[in-house]
Formats: sequence, structure tokens, C-alpha cells
Amino acid sequence: MNDILVVLRAEDAVVDFLSVLGSDDHAATTHVLLCDTGETLSFPVGAGVPERLAELGARVRAVDTSAASPGPGDLTARLRRLAGGDNTRVWTHSPADTRRSRGRTGRDTALAADALGLPVRHAVGHSPYLQVVSDLDRPLDRRTCAEKLRFVNTHCAHLLDTDSPEHLLTTGRVHATERFFVSEAEERARLYALMASLGDEAAAVPDPWEFATSAYEQQRLDATTAWIARTVSPGDGRLVEVGACEGALTARLLDKGFAVDATEPNPVFRDRLARQPRSDRLGVHAHALEDLAAAGAGLRGTAAAYLLIEMLYYGQDPALLDTLPTDLVLLALEPEALDTRLRHWLEASREWEAEGGTVLVRPALESVCGGRAHLRKRGSTGVVLRRRTR
Repeated sequence: MNDILVVLRAEDAVVDFLSVLGSDDHAATTHVLLCDTGETLSFPVGAGVPERLAELGARVRAVDTSAASPGPGDLTARLRRLAGGDNTRVWTHSPADTRRSRGRTGRDTALAADALGLPVRHAVGHSPYLQVVSDLDRPLDRRTCAEKLRFVNTHCAHLLDTDSPEHLLTTGRVHATERFFVSEAEERARLYALMASLGDEAAAVPDPWEFATSAYEQQRLDATTAWIARTVSPGDGRLVEVGACEGALTARLLDKGFAVDATEPNPVFRDRLARQPRSDRLGVHAHALEDLAAAGAGLRGTAAAYLLIEMLYYGQDPALLDTLPTDLVLLALEPEALDTRLRHWLEASREWEAEGGTVLVRPALESVCGGRAHLRKRGSTGVVLRRRTR
């Protein structure tokens, strides 16, 4: 058996994969491919764990925020050189590792391994938002845990108090039980997109947040649609839906008879949004909230209401709402975000008066990615903002 361990940085081989690194397990050779430097270390059967750890410790580098996967093409070439036919196993990071540099490395390595027909096992790694169903768990004994801690304290002291969230070593990132899973291509893509949050990575798969299949999301969207319909009617004028994504809410509003200007700055999501059944009541636009706050970005007239549904999570300045060309904003957020992001601003606002929050959906635990993981969906509360009269 020929084991190939693909990691972003040298310390990862010990922090997440010591049970692989420290066991020959019928392996002819254990190769460790370091993506940040391009170097490959090869340990033959019989190489002791202290020797392996010393080799890796000498290659632990200073914090480098530019460290990244070299990409599937480069990794395919490297794996091809190291592979030993059918007797090769590849180990790498999880596509859902919250450290995005590791998540991308795991995704790209799996793509490369797929191209060569090599089996892959992913370490669960750092996944504070998901409970991942693993296929192989390896509890470390006290001696092995002590070796891991000794390595960290000796070679990675600068990573115990770094300001870099990608490279900081905390208790939860130095595992006493190393957990691994096997995943198919579609599941890996969904795991990666689920943790991507925004941008092209999130749009890499259709419906990354499973709005079409999640019982929780269906309930949330239906409750949100009903709440909007209780607050404003189709005859009041057009709605502007900010951050409409692929149109899960948009379709429901159109079914209720509303005319909607749906805005979505992500071009991939916007293309999917535009595939909604054609309607003269639907307009699709590329504007972000910042664009809309600049005199409505040229949308027709004053909207009956602006909808900011589950989208004020990304550092937008709430004061942008002040210049929206409307007197009515319907805003929905998870309760924690409502309290931390908006409550103080609303209490101090001279522009808006908030009507009491409406619970749209309560928190729930739900499986994602075909049951590979589960997480807590945090609930949603709707708040009606009316512009104060002067």
C-alpha cells in the first residue's frame, strides 16, 4: 500500500493526520506533499515517528496568508508521479474545512485523485459549524497525543497566538481523535460550496443552501412570503428583493401576484435567477445593496417596499438603508444577527421606526449534503421598518 498525504502546510500532517503519518499499515512508502512549498517528503517503511516529525517540524513556516492549493492540474501531475497503481491511497483535507485554504486543497486534491482513479479519504479537520458523519475514527492514545502536543509546542509556537484565523492552532484544531470520511464528487462539491458563503465558490453548485429540498428552508421561505403578503399587497407597487440569489423567494412572490425587481450581484446566481418562468412582473438586476442605496441604481420609481431577507450578514453598513428610495423595508435575519448587527442601530435611528419582530421560523437541526453532515439552522425573525415622517 502506498499512502500519499496532501496537506497545505507541514504542521497539518501532524495536527490532522498523525494517525496516518505514524502508521505504516502495510504501506510501502508514505509520501507527504506540502502544497505551500511544492516539496514532497517520502518516508519508507521503518522510518520512525520521531524522524518523520523532525523532518516535518523543520518545514513549518511563518504565517503565510498566500499559502494555497496549486490547483487540480498541478496536483494531478504530482499524484501521478507518486502513485503506485491500484495500491495507492490519498489522504487530504475536508472540502468543508472552515479554513478555506485547507478546504480548497481538499477539494482540488480530490479532483486530481478522481482524474487518476485513486481513492481519497478526507480528514474532518476544523468544522465548527457542521457535525460530519465520519467513516473512520482513529482515537490517539496518550503517548501519541503527547507526541502531537510536543510537536506543536516545539515547532508551531508562533501559531498558538497568531492573528491569522487560517493558521491559528486552538484546542479544537489539535485533535485527540482523528476522523476521516470518504465522499463522492457531488457531495464534495456541495460541502465545499456550503462553507463558501459568497462568491463564485458558493455558486459552484446549483442551490448550494438546498432551498429546494430542505424542510427548514421551505418552511422559512413560505413563512417569509406569507409575512410579506400580510404587510404589503401586490396592488401597492413593485417590490425590490435585494440579494435574491437563485430566486427561491422570488418565485413565491410572483406566485402571490407581486411584481418584483430581483437584484443579485453574483453573475452565476443571477443567470439562474433569470431562468425563472418569464413574466412581465419580474425584472432581474445586478445591483448590490450599495448600488441600490445610490438613488436606487435607476430602478423604476419608488418601490412599495425593499426586501432584505437573510442577506445582511456580510458587513454592510446599516446606514445604507437611509438612502433607499422607499419608505418601507422588510428585513429578516437570524435572531442572533439581529441583536448583534442591527438592534443598536435601529434603537438609535432617526430615519426608521421598527415594528416588533415576527418569528418566521424557529431554530432546527437539519441534515445537509445528503446526510453527510448536520447543523443548527438558527431561525429567522422578520422586522418591518417604516420611514419616520418629518
